[in-house]
Amino acid sequence: MKHQDSKPKSQILITGAAGFIGSHVSKMLLEEGREVVCVDNFNDYYDPKLKDYRAEEIQEKYRTKVLRIDIRDVAKLETLFSEHKFTAVIHLAGMAGVRYSMENPNLYFEVNTIGTLNILEMMRKYDVPKIVIASTSSLYAGGEMPFSEKLPVNTPISPYAASKKGAEVIAYTYHHLYDIDVTVVRYFTVFGPAGRPDMSYFRFIKAVDEGKPIELFGDGMQTRDFTYVSDIASGTIRAMKKVGYEIVNLGGGKKPISINYMINLIEKLLQKKALINQKDSNKADMDSTSADISKASKLLDWQPLVDFEDGIKACVNWYKGNKEF
Repeated sequence: MKHQDSKPKSQILITGAAGFIGSHVSKMLLEEGREVVCVDNFNDYYDPKLKDYRAEEIQEKYRTKVLRIDIRDVAKLETLFSEHKFTAVIHLAGMAGVRYSMENPNLYFEVNTIGTLNILEMMRKYDVPKIVIASTSSLYAGGEMPFSEKLPVNTPISPYAASKKGAEVIAYTYHHLYDIDVTVVRYFTVFGPAGRPDMSYFRFIKAVDEGKPIELFGDGMQTRDFTYVSDIASGTIRAMKKVGYEIVNLGGGKKPISINYMINLIEKLLQKKALINQKDSNKADMDSTSADISKASKLLDWQPLVDFEDGIKACVNWYKGNKEF
């Protein structure tokens, strides 16, 4: 006879599983035959049908349901953790976007900081030993490049960055007090097919294709350390190893790409000319990002594999077949 309190075999919880990065991490783990539980709140920060598209792919190909749970809902989290035996949490749920955080700062702290606290409390209560937390290169504003994990990150220039800093700090507290093993992965400008529509590369692809002006903040000489989503997903999974408490950069690690170069590449791939509507730089934007990924190489045995040109080509090809998004 099955005991009433029996639980399924050990599983990995993935929060934000219908998100851009979360869906790739979910599929990669499922391809490996791992037992995962996927949750997402399907919010409307961008068109929810894109999250539905990603969730349907997970559900149809891998027969794994994406549960509708918000990490701010403590009661639902309590039920979730009580019904499963999690060995690790890959915590990718969160509000992204620098400019939107300036308009909705409270929301960003509720989700990114308090939401992370809610997850950590459940882990403490139900003895879950390991968490991987998604953070951001936006914390490095004002630091010397290439950005190293050793840099102090005490000068965030957007509510988004500050809310992620809060998540990192509370995770350290739970590591110190309750021996929860924590890997914080700081992502550098993640891109790829089925990405967020508000990301610059998709906005630019769509605008160039439709013959509409690109809104370009600044002179286009600002640079980013673009990192392809499959590389980010593999690094995130590798970060599940036991480390104590570590912060690890996941970035392209090569020469950063200028916004102007990206626009020129999109023009060539679409064989159309971009119309530019130049605007003043935004105070919340960083001029440049560049990742020192030597720690990821040593600690996680990780290196990015997809170069920027191939990645943008994949984005353009995906866009051509999915213009409804």
